[in-house]
Amino acid sequence: MADGVKPRVRVPDEAKAGEVIQIKTLISHPMESGQRRDDDGNLIPRSIINRFTVEFEGESVIDVAMEPAISSNPYFEFEATVPSSGSFVFTWYDDDGDVYTEEKTVTVA
Repeated sequence: MADGVKPRVRVPDEAKAGEVIQIKTLISHPMESGQRRDDDGNLIPRSIINRFTVEFEGESVIDVAMEPAISSNPYFEFEATVPSSGSFVFTWYDDDGDVYTEEKTVTVA
């Protein structure tokens, strides 16, 4: 995992079957566009999270392609329906090949 890159996810621990829940994600990442120059005038290589996916029990919930124009520390907030107890898997894909994953379980009460 690259230095300073840290995913954070907020998902309710419990929900009712069929309930729509709110999910919040943030990943600490500088999101370097590849268009800026360092103090010596050299281009700083592009380094962005280029894709973000969420699955619930193997089923796709969202799949987002990101471009260099997105800000550093990308934040996503969305809703999902919880049909039963299970796990959400959050995955961020970095230009350099790093993959960051976080898993959160929701219990249907």
